[in-house]
Amino acid sequence: MAGRETGETGVGAGLALPALEARLAEERLEVLGGFAVAEGEAGFPAGTRTLLMLGPREPGFWPHLQAQPEWGEPDPVDRWSRRVIGRIACDLGAKALFPFGGPPYHPFYQWALRTGRVWDSPVRLLVHAGQGLMVSFRGALALKDVVAVPPPVARPCETCAAPCLTACPVGALTGAGYDLPACHAFLDRPEGAECLSAGCLVRRACPLSQSYARLPEQSGYHMRQFHR
Repeated sequence: MAGRETGETGVGAGLALPALEARLAEERLEVLGGFAVAEGEAGFPAGTRTLLMLGPREPGFWPHLQAQPEWGEPDPVDRWSRRVIGRIACDLGAKALFPFGGPPYHPFYQWALRTGRVWDSPVRLLVHAGQGLMVSFRGALALKDVVAVPPPVARPCETCAAPCLTACPVGALTGAGYDLPACHAFLDRPEGAECLSAGCLVRRACPLSQSYARLPEQSGYHMRQFHR
């Protein structure tokens, strides 16, 4: 792959993060965070020194995805993720890891918290520094290179009025946790149509979510998949 440059960011052949980000941008993906992995650390592929977590890059992810050959097939988002991230990993001599395909499942929630750019929100969902409660992970790259990762930032919830806590019309998603039956029951009623068409009201209430250019159609698609 173009962009591997000797000695620029770490050991061995080295890997330039800007070059990787440019490659990801071609597929409307971006690095949402990452962290160093100690040599021999359990829970990662052998030789992993850096883990980078990948998610949709907006604007443009949803139209790009719908133009891919997987669209119209079963589980198009996951199938596309396997193909695209798997190919990038192969180019890098890395290992592609995914939040689906289990059990067992990789601990993406714990990995996200470790980046210092994703946190446990007041409603217990993950919240990202740039994507808010709309954050989603399409996969991760376990790299054998030591790569400079995006730096940690301050948790945005500390200075937020937390509209997410009161956004759910039936109180299914609050600081006490997630009442899954209550959520599904609401989505079965006519009043739940807005969540099904444009995405969860709690996720949309987050100020960071509102500044993130994710299309309502994408959120609605995932909500309907969740409610099947």
